[in-house]
Amino acid sequence: MTFPSILLGFVIASLYGALFHLWRGGGAKHLGLYLLLAWLGFFSGHFLAAWRNLVFIPLGSLNLGFGSLGAIFVLFAGLWLSKGDAD
Repeated sequence: MTFPSILLGFVIASLYGALFHLWRGGGAKHLGLYLLLAWLGFFSGHFLAAWRNLVFIPLGSLNLGFGSLGAIFVLFAGLWLSKGDAD
């Protein structure tokens, strides 16, 4: 994985986290949480797919499809796990 693809992955994952925050709302605490979850999920999905030699929507050396699926999965899992969060 090249440095430009890592940067592109962070930009795309940040976009997912920001859009999720726009949809769900919340303060800066939630924005930070959503960004961290999106980064974790995106790169987990990418590296898990690379480990299993799976390719879905490649973008250079970045596995955009599985990275996106990982980010979305982890964002919704984080939302579900934080349901008990009293704002």
